Amino acid sequence: MDASQNAIGGTVSNQTNDAAAVAADEAKQNLNQVINSIQKTLVLLHQLYLTVSSFNAASQLPLLQRLNSLVTELDNMAKLSEKCEIEVPMEVLNLIDDGKNPDEFTRDVINNCIAKNQVTKGKTDAFKSLRKHLLEELEQTFPDEIEAYREIRASSAAESKRLPQSQNMLPNGDVKVKSEL
Repeated sequence: MDASQNAIGGTVSNQTNDAAAVAADEAKQNLNQVINSIQKTLVLLHQLYLTVSSFNAASQLPLLQRLNSLVTELDNMAKLSEKCEIEVPMEVLNLIDDGKNPDEFTRDVINNCIAKNQVTKGKTDAFKSLRKHLLEELEQTFPDEIEAYREIRASSAAESKRLPQSQNMLPNGDVKVKSEL
């Protein structure tokens, strides 16, 4: 690849990064607009509650004005929310419907992940222990073969350490791929 191709590739890459940053900023701005609309709606609902709770004939006009303001703000919120792509799990909505804190869902998900992680760690430790025990037993029974096995493993490990350096491999065995545009 010559310098002009490299420069073009760099420009395209920078444009892609800039577009992604602009999209992310736009998404944050849309979300903030929806949040502000929700807060304004809550204020309007509170004002409406106060008006209704102390209702008399003289407060009919302010009540109608606040109802109209609420309808306008709900319409505005609906329009703003179309620009946001937020997915809320049904479990969270069900918790809210049940009058519970949605943070419970997050806590439960994290606790489940921790439990699954502990189970996986236990399995990994059990396999390590099994491997160690098998090697000990095999070493007593077949000492020459185990020595050859360990030499093969050592040379394989040394080769796998050299290979990533020459092929830009990641520690998990994946190869880095440079995209050329």
